[in-house]
Amino acid sequence: MSSDKKDEILSSFDEFQNYLNDKISKGEKLGLSEDQLAKGAERVAEYLKNHEAPRNTEEKLLQEMWKVSDDDEKHQMAHVLVKLAKKEGN
Repeated sequence: MSSDKKDEILSSFDEFQNYLNDKISKGEKLGLSEDQLAKGAERVAEYLKNHEAPRNTEEKLLQEMWKVSDDDEKHQMAHVLVKLAKKEGN
């Protein structure tokens, strides 16, 4: 992904949710289960935690929650992020 595209996605929490919704929709069309989608969201969150500085208060809150969560809690948060992104896409 280009740096400009990444900047566009991370410029606001709404853009990030739209990006997730698009990827979730594509995953559902491919037949991915809710659990598989959540695992993908976990990978995105882990990447962001390790490689990107939060650009807004929502991202900062998610990053801090992610840092203090154990694996089970992260998995549950990923499910919630999938639900949130799907809701925002409707």
